[in-house]
Amino acid sequence: MFYLLILLLQMKLIRQITDLNKAINQEKELGFVPTMGSLHKGHEFLVNASKKKCAKTLVSIFVNPTQFNNKNDFKTYPRNLNKDINLLKKLKVDYVYLPTVNQIYNDKQFSKIILNKSQKILCAKFRKGHFEGVLDVLNRFTKLIKPKIIFMGEKDYQQFFLVHNFIKKKYKISVYPCKTIRHKNKAALSSRNSLLNKANFKKTGLIANELINLKKIIMKNKAKPASLIKKFKDNVIKKYNIKIEYLECRNLKNLSANLHNKPFRLFIAYYLNGVRLIDNF
Repeated sequence: MFYLLILLLQMKLIRQITDLNKAINQEKELGFVPTMGSLHKGHEFLVNASKKKCAKTLVSIFVNPTQFNNKNDFKTYPRNLNKDINLLKKLKVDYVYLPTVNQIYNDKQFSKIILNKSQKILCAKFRKGHFEGVLDVLNRFTKLIKPKIIFMGEKDYQQFFLVHNFIKKKYKISVYPCKTIRHKNKAALSSRNSLLNKANFKKTGLIANELINLKKIIMKNKAKPASLIKKFKDNVIKKYNIKIEYLECRNLKNLSANLHNKPFRLFIAYYLNGVRLIDNF
């Protein structure tokens, strides 16, 4: 009897859609945490948020090829499935879904996702097809899983913003934002951090602290964000030997460039020794 109870409490690994349907068919209070694996404490925070708000939690691990605009980036994206599964067991996740590309994209009934002009900003401007791929795969996952709530981190705030609006409109399902989890040096936790050596990871913390200070300065001098940002870029590019893809202030409500006395976030994407990193403050 005790052995049976342990089996019932064990995390379920699901690889087939038929098994997924059987496992979660009766779940009405299911929290969904979509991931691409290489899990860290930021993902732990998402899982724990789901466990607090939902009766059961499902985590997907799927490196989605359609959201990579660079084939080499997809190829080198960090993967560590065994480590991820062991972590999720410790977190007492109820279900882990490990689909193949064919399973997810076999259904041809989904319409092509097209961003409008106002959405092609920040990462969408530089990573052609990236968010179309993100929205496409989450559209498919949401139809399959039918969760009560989807949990996403704010480190990629633009991604959260687009997914929240899309999923809420189409499925009337909440997408819950979870704060960015940071290392003690203030660097945002990211799966891509594993691609950095110690010296470069230290740089990410120094850059994060400089960005925190930059936002404080901008908040005191809202009339001059462009000149402040230009001066900052010129300084950190030389100081840390990085390539900045974008550094912009955006309206928190709609991500427009109109900051007129509105709450805003400072967004950055940069390359450090060939590794692309994003953050916002």
